Parts: sequence; structure tokens; C-alpha cells
Amino acid sequence: MRERVSIYLAIAILTTAVAIPAASHAGPLDDIFTARKVDADPNKDYQLSKENGPWLVMACTFSGEKAYEQARDLALELRREYKLPAYLYSKTFEFEVGNGGRGTDQFGDRLALRYRQGDETTEIAVLVGDFESVDSDQAQKTLEKIKKASPECLQLDPNRPTAQNLASWRLFFGMAHDSNEKKGPMWKAFMVANPLLPKDYFAPSGLEKFVVELNQGSPYSLLKCPGKYTVQVAHFTGGVVMDQRKIQQASVGGSFDNKLAEAGEKAERMTRLLREKGFEAYEFHDRYVSIVTVGSFDVVGTPRPDGKTEIHPEIFRIMKVFGAESGPTGTTCKNIGDIPFDMQPIPVEVPRASISASYASRNWGLN
Repeated sequence: MRERVSIYLAIAILTTAVAIPAASHAGPLDDIFTARKVDADPNKDYQLSKENGPWLVMACTFSGEKAYEQARDLALELRREYKLPAYLYSKTFEFEVGNGGRGTDQFGDRLALRYRQGDETTEIAVLVGDFESVDSDQAQKTLEKIKKASPECLQLDPNRPTAQNLASWRLFFGMAHDSNEKKGPMWKAFMVANPLLPKDYFAPSGLEKFVVELNQGSPYSLLKCPGKYTVQVAHFTGGVVMDQRKIQQASVGGSFDNKLAEAGEKAERMTRLLREKGFEAYEFHDRYVSIVTVGSFDVVGTPRPDGKTEIHPEIFRIMKVFGAESGPTGTTCKNIGDIPFDMQPIPVEVPRASISASYASRNWGLN
């Protein structure tokens, strides 16, 4: 049972990504965190938070009656003796009984299955961080040294039953390994993602950093639109900028000296004029186009029984207000301040900055 639960905890943490100053002697990992103080206060509870990470080392897991006590001992020793930021993370697993075992009871029903140690169990993991990427030099060096470390609290003692999962198995295979390389009680440690971070962090989608910076200066940036959808009423194209030097200059306060800059100026002016008339207008710029939108909506419309979507009434109204007019001489685009709107406004999804980019911009304390 304990082996099975240990695997469950490892999987639970791994799938989150797609799917923890006192005077002490120098520890074997001091060289890694020389620029950072790691406290080891017995009165503190070093529980994992989403600010830790985003990548950590899964050092050890515990379950059973003394699980929390021994996990906390390990976290404190790693902090005190090895100067490693160690944290505790607990998770409760509920087991499904299934359809029943062999045989029937006096009523003809199949015998119910029961787990010997109850239908749920709680595991405590000791995680060591904090690393910005899974393959960083600091992360890999820490991982390798944790595998070789031998914390005193993990030494097997017949007078002190251990709650470490697979402790005997780890000891046996560590000693039986062909290599002469030293192996400690945490030799099966591995890298994991912080299970408290949102999945979007590890499946990044959204705008690149340059585009986000390009739009930050606008008081009516589309990135500030609270809704999921809006209505594009105008778009202005310009020349595509491929020169990385010009892009860098623009990102630090410069501007593009071509038609793209002119397109951006039109979008900015149209947005301001619409705002003056009371419309909820937004502007957005990227490497290829500048657009102007109106409105903020959580849905585009309502699905109908025939499989089609009935468009949101307010979205439909905006499309009619800014859409082209048909007359005796043909179709004419509307305009504001001599700047034309698109012939056919359309609902569009509001662009968002990548959540991983916002997390990565934080100071994780290892730079």
C-alpha cells in the first residue's frame, strides 16, 4: 500500500505541470546557495506555497502516523545543515473500492472490498527549491547532491520506526548498486513542478514579451479589457519589422520608423475619439497590425438547438453601429475623424499575456 501511495503522490505533483538563520557548521551544499540566507526556525511551518519554485526537487515522501513529524525534521535539517530551502507539501488520497471481490453475502450481493489501512491516506513530501527551470545548473547540481546526502534524521534506527516511503527498498538497492558512487537515503530524488501553480504556467500560451511591452504604455490597451471577447471595429496594417535591432529599440521606448508606426498612431487616435464619445474602446498593437475594438464580453453568443450560435445582442448592435452602410452608390465605410472603420466588424478573443511570462518576471531569489 505504501509503495502505491508514494507513486500516487509523485504522479499528482508531476501532472500538475501538463499534468521549506541559525548558527551551524558548513554543509555540503553551501556553495549552491551562498547568496541566499535559509532560516531553520523550529517554530515556523515551512509549507509549500505557489511563490516557491516553479521547479523543485522531490527529496522524500512520508506516510503513516509519524509522517508529518519526520518530514518536518528532514525539512529543518536540510535548511539548518545543508542551507537548502526545503518545504512541506501534503496531499490526501481517497481510494475507490471498485465493484467488489469474489463471493457474495447472505443477500446475494458481491462482497465489498476494503483497504486494510482505510479508504484514504495522507502523504507528506519534502521539496527543495527554488528553481526557475528544470534544467538549470543550480537545479541539477542540487539534485545530484541531494541524492548523495545523508541527513541524520533519515538514518535507519530499529528504535525509531521510519515513516519514509520505501526506506528499506531505497537502502537495499542503494547498497546493491554496481557503481562505487555514494548513494544516500534520497538517491531516488527527482525534479518536479510546483503543484500549487496553475497549469497555464507550464503550458504557456499568450503574447510574447515584446508585444506586451509595446502595449503597456496605453491607458486603453486591449490587454486591460476585462472580458474574454470584444468586437474589432478597425484594423491598420504596416510593414513587418524583422530587424531585431529596431525591435529592441522600440521595446525600450523607441518607435518604428515605417508604416507600422503610422498604423499604430491611427489606432491610438481612433480609440481616443471613441472614448470621448462614450464607447468602451481599446487599442492593440503587434509586429504586423494595430487594431481598435469596442466592448467587453464573456461570451460571443448562445448556442441554438440547430447547432448555430445566436450572437450576443450587444455585440450585434456594435457590429451594426460601426459596420459599412449600403446606399445607391454602393457600400461606404463609416469613419471617425476621417479614420475609416472596417467594412465588417467582427467578434475577436481578447489577447492575454502568457501567465508563465508573468511568473518568470518575479525575482525567485536565485539571480
